[in-house]
Amino acid sequence: MIDPLDLVLISVDDHTIEPPDMFAGRVPSRFADLAPRIVEDTDGVCYWEYDGLRLPNIGLNAVAGRPNAEWGFEPSRFDDMRAGCYDIDARVNDMDASGVLASVCFPSFPTISGALFTYQGDREVSEVMVRAYNDWHIEDWCGRHPDRFIPMGILPLWDPTLAAAEVHRLAGLGCRAVTAPQHIGSYGQPPWQDPHWDPLWEALCEENTVVNIHIGTGGGVPVPSDQTTYLAYNSMLPIDTQRFTADLLFSPILIKFPTIKFSLSEGGIGWIPFLLERFEDIYARQRAWTGDDLGGGLTPTQVYRRNFMSCFIRDRVGIEMRDRIGVETICWEMDYPHSDSSWPDAPEQLAAQLDGCTAAEVEAITWQNAARAFGYTGVDRLGRSNCTVGALRQRIVDLDLSAPKVDAGRAPKAGATAITYGEMKLRMASILRGGA
Repeated sequence: MIDPLDLVLISVDDHTIEPPDMFAGRVPSRFADLAPRIVEDTDGVCYWEYDGLRLPNIGLNAVAGRPNAEWGFEPSRFDDMRAGCYDIDARVNDMDASGVLASVCFPSFPTISGALFTYQGDREVSEVMVRAYNDWHIEDWCGRHPDRFIPMGILPLWDPTLAAAEVHRLAGLGCRAVTAPQHIGSYGQPPWQDPHWDPLWEALCEENTVVNIHIGTGGGVPVPSDQTTYLAYNSMLPIDTQRFTADLLFSPILIKFPTIKFSLSEGGIGWIPFLLERFEDIYARQRAWTGDDLGGGLTPTQVYRRNFMSCFIRDRVGIEMRDRIGVETICWEMDYPHSDSSWPDAPEQLAAQLDGCTAAEVEAITWQNAARAFGYTGVDRLGRSNCTVGALRQRIVDLDLSAPKVDAGRAPKAGATAITYGEMKLRMASILRGGA
């Protein structure tokens, strides 16, 4: 049996709910009035606003500590959330409670892929905001507790030269991870395979920077109809990760830039053996007439293991097929504070998932693969015994694990029938317009 308290955990996919003052003092005075800001609606709900676009913190993005029955699409105020969602010191306390040593945190209001400033706003202003966001993330979010976070930047994705320059700047600040969308064409840009992006890929390889591709950043998952239930829609989201993987693996990118590394976030891993088997079959049977060549005599499985990492929260099927995936490519995520998260009993859930793995496999999946990919050296410097779940939980005892109470009038109401995709779209549109 695996002892949860002896695990060392690096989560490669968590989320920041950005605090209201994050841009204060980080934007030149002539741009200060144009920076994203928090506005409060008449009903007391807070929104981020940028270039006329309203961006609420949707309730499902910050449910840590809240009973499942209280989840919903309703926008959350900061005082509805656990402080660990947006306060860095409180976040570290919540990490200690779940035994997580280090965390990679995706953005929220700039979108998970950081694409807000690409599809919205004046280019000069957005360039300033990208740099300001990254400086805040590196200095204030990660810098307060440097051993506990692996910094990840956003990019000005409307210009590959600017994006490459930001990759180099970030690396100079100690940040060798960025987030990007699955399908950049959905944001009015050339597709990733276009040579237009070669300066970006070259910079990423030069700096050994990991590209994090999060689920749900492809511009929308094809849904059969508005009558599709929300649960069915949510279940479909990993399909876009599969589309991205196939799209990139057979593209010229991995031939021209063989050292580039993509991390597939929150897409799970159980689908990978099926897709690799299909890749192998298609490549062997069809390449003679299509002209495809992955280079160096490599097979699709070998290319996948060279260029891709993946992560899971709960995926017992994937763990059972770990040898067919490649143990060296698998990482773990907690997804705090989203509705899929395993917080606060993440170690206990993960230990059950890893039952049957060897000790070496457990170490690889829970922290070593992530540490290698992201260049994290905390365990070596701090000593493993100081990094375990048990050691971290000793730092924080009697921590209240609940979330603040939501006003009864704003609490979500369960419907008589399942929520449909169409209803979700209407609700989200109403929220963005400021409707009830």
